[in-house]
Amino acid sequence: MNPVQYEEVKAKQVLNPVKAPSMPFEHSINPYRGCQHGCSFCYARAMHSFLGMNGDDTFQRQILMKTNAPEALREQLRKAERSRKGLAGLGRIAIGTATDPYQQAEGRAKLTRGCLEVLADYPVPVSITTRSPLILRDLDLLRRMRITSVNISLNTLDTAVWRNFEPGAPSPAKRLETVRELADAGIPAGIFAAPLLPYITDGQQELEALFAAAAESGARFVMTSYLRLSASEVKVWFFESIRRHYPHLTGKYAKLYEQSAYAPREYREPVQHYIDGLRQRYGLGAAEEDEDRADSQDAYRPASVREAGRPAPLEVPWLPLEQEPGHAGAAREAGEPPTQLYFAF
Repeated sequence: MNPVQYEEVKAKQVLNPVKAPSMPFEHSINPYRGCQHGCSFCYARAMHSFLGMNGDDTFQRQILMKTNAPEALREQLRKAERSRKGLAGLGRIAIGTATDPYQQAEGRAKLTRGCLEVLADYPVPVSITTRSPLILRDLDLLRRMRITSVNISLNTLDTAVWRNFEPGAPSPAKRLETVRELADAGIPAGIFAAPLLPYITDGQQELEALFAAAAESGARFVMTSYLRLSASEVKVWFFESIRRHYPHLTGKYAKLYEQSAYAPREYREPVQHYIDGLRQRYGLGAAEEDEDRADSQDAYRPASVREAGRPAPLEVPWLPLEQEPGHAGAAREAGEPPTQLYFAF
């Protein structure tokens, strides 16, 4: 395994405008490029390719660190404060939209903390998305900021699935503990269940366990978003993981994603209906960030396009995943011990 390489870069700006109307924020901050968590489904791999780098293993082995991020951010906020619209013109700011701001490099570099120190001096609304309990280090700053939400990314409690798809990320147990500590500190925190993986993490038992754990941890909300394979770099890397760990699902995934970056609406709608019921049962709110509510042309293809060229109807009825070969439920029926869920540290 190749060692991680760190490259220091200077950024002209770190507060970047987000023009997409479907996004629930107007600016983003990413102190790093590349991510040591190495999640096989991460859409940010495509951004590495945009920079002329590989989106494969290089994504988690070559980390670009914007060493002047705090200083550049302060200068941008000063200019915004003096502008005609003032700070209000910035809208909402999201940290961690492309790579995890609390990946391993942050432990020493402290670039995210430096940005938070700057933001604590300005009354702007900020959300943070991360998989790491390292965010608890910065509770002193979070209490001073106008935090709208801390989104802890967690799409499964199954430790086998976690290890297969998120080899460098903290365990599900650690992430749940992080939600609890944030909630106890009065920080609005919840679960970003993304991406949901068809046939792997979107079964009734899996979703029920996740929502129950979220409620027990004091989460205010659970947001959901299905797997998006929007770039060839992401698709190739993810399918390699499927072939390695879930070969029996390769054909099903190929059919789900053969014509779009999104799984078809007819697959997702029954799952979303079940999720809505779980939210009501556990008293967990939704949020406008739920991508499965977005009615975009990329997400939902017309029926004429969906049916064109298909020799048979799409085989995606929403059923409990115990019926899927190789699933934990099948192992239980066969008398094998169940997969340990969230007790790995």
